[in-house]
Amino acid sequence: MGRATITVLARTAAKLGRQARARNPSWGPIPNLFFLTDPQRTPRPAGTMARLPAGAAVVYRAFGSKDAEAEGRALRQLARARRLVFLVGADAELATRLGADGVHLPERLMHLAPRLRQAHPNWLITTAAHAPRAIAAAGRLRLDAALVSAVFASESPSAGIPLGALRFAHLARSARLPIIALGGIDARTASRLADSGAAGLAAIGGLAGRVAPHRPQASSAREDRLGGAA
Repeated sequence: MGRATITVLARTAAKLGRQARARNPSWGPIPNLFFLTDPQRTPRPAGTMARLPAGAAVVYRAFGSKDAEAEGRALRQLARARRLVFLVGADAELATRLGADGVHLPERLMHLAPRLRQAHPNWLITTAAHAPRAIAAAGRLRLDAALVSAVFASESPSAGIPLGALRFAHLARSARLPIIALGGIDARTASRLADSGAAGLAAIGGLAGRVAPHRPQASSAREDRLGGAA
């Protein structure tokens, strides 16, 4: 199931990436498929990484683990062998020590992007974004991409009410930087994002073969609030 899921998501993400580049030729090249590690939901990230296509991105999220550097070095080595783009979540110092290709910033740390860009001009720097204001800020800061969530119902304990495909598409099409869809992304839900304006897909459990739970999509009140602020 894992390999078949990755194949479907990789094809869908590649198509979204081509469409986004055609609409916005000034945008720089970025991966169109992102795998985010999670100690609980993806306890064996190396197995998933071994099945990812070359050019996909891995966001290594250590969450303060005491073994972060040792595990990170092993995954960095695997990423090089598989020709994957290796990012470290939140921790720029760890990214530097591991020789990572860049960093993925939580929304609350997005403001660090200009300083990191100056120190590491060749890094890929992405951010999480959960609301229109954050997406707009990411565009002003010239982030390479924003991972917007939660698009669909997600197993993440921090995920709020999902945006739904229509509201996500509105946000993606009006953004000034590439938008990567995150949250409840799996082989079943990815097909709903065709022509959404997304530049790619990101997943945690979805790339490891886990199917996202089915929950109601965003309420009309939330969709009105998000749409009005975009």
